Amino acid sequence: MKNLFNTLLICLAVMVTAQQKSQDYPSSKYPVDQDIFSKYKSQFIEIDGYKINVEILGEGDPIVFLPGGPGNSHDYMQGAFGQYYKTNKLVFFDFLGRGKSDDAKDVSEYAVKSDTDLIEKLRKKLKLGKISVVGHSYGTVPAQDYAIRYGEHLDKMFLIAGFHSGHMWQANCDSYNHYSKTHFPEIWAKVDSIRSLGYVSSDPAHQKIYGSLPTKYIYYHNTKTRGNVPKEKFRGWANDVYVQIIGRDGDFEVSGSMMDTDFRRKLKDIKAKTMITAGRYDGVSTPEFNEQYKTFMPQAKFIMFEESGHNPYLEEPEKFYAVFEEFFGIK
Repeated sequence: MKNLFNTLLICLAVMVTAQQKSQDYPSSKYPVDQDIFSKYKSQFIEIDGYKINVEILGEGDPIVFLPGGPGNSHDYMQGAFGQYYKTNKLVFFDFLGRGKSDDAKDVSEYAVKSDTDLIEKLRKKLKLGKISVVGHSYGTVPAQDYAIRYGEHLDKMFLIAGFHSGHMWQANCDSYNHYSKTHFPEIWAKVDSIRSLGYVSSDPAHQKIYGSLPTKYIYYHNTKTRGNVPKEKFRGWANDVYVQIIGRDGDFEVSGSMMDTDFRRKLKDIKAKTMITAGRYDGVSTPEFNEQYKTFMPQAKFIMFEESGHNPYLEEPEKFYAVFEEFFGIK
């Protein structure tokens, strides 16, 4: 998928929201607080010798938000969910190498397992008891890993446009590329040409061509949709993290620690109360593979948003937030 913030790689799972201008969601009941970012303050917590940016607000049962990418900062999720500080303790943070957090000394430190372990280390540092997690796109990957490996500390899990395996992520890339090839053949011919010369998706020359492919149609049902992000400049994307976790040619052939990830056989054993949400028009976390959650995790609740793509909280806010609030017991 395409990183619109820097026009870099395309086979991501969330970048569409990161660089868009803020506007109200089309909902009177769930309006966007465009000033939500000023209510949160960064605090830097040292973990394994690195400073990790954490922003906490509110009281009550803690909910930890896990952004996508891999490479995104926390900001777009704070723009969509930050208002719930009125009922819960909300924890937004930047994974290592992303947002305001320190970069790793070696890119080999960027991995699915490391992201998952960071959640648990933060939980301990913040002296939280059981937590709930909300993962979007790539953020659903460490969320599920956390539920499997640290399940005793997990209360609830809410997944938005998720991925249950490297196999599903590969299908994401295949879906995007098929759409691009069939809908934008004149651009795809240039992609084919540069790939025939040995270039891969992490090469700048390849990124320039591949990044010119329109992406809104693969992410959104309503292409006029906009997210709520800070007005000031922020590091919304970290490309080196993406390349390390997804692979140097990850827009075509997934490798890295993502390819080694597969939760399918273990999902049925997760004890935490779980909600899985998907969008009918999502071209990356596709309905074909999301429907498989019903088989792999039958104990979870599953909702398909029929008028949404990759970000149902933007496209069907009234329905989505009603589901979210009911799941977390927010009144």
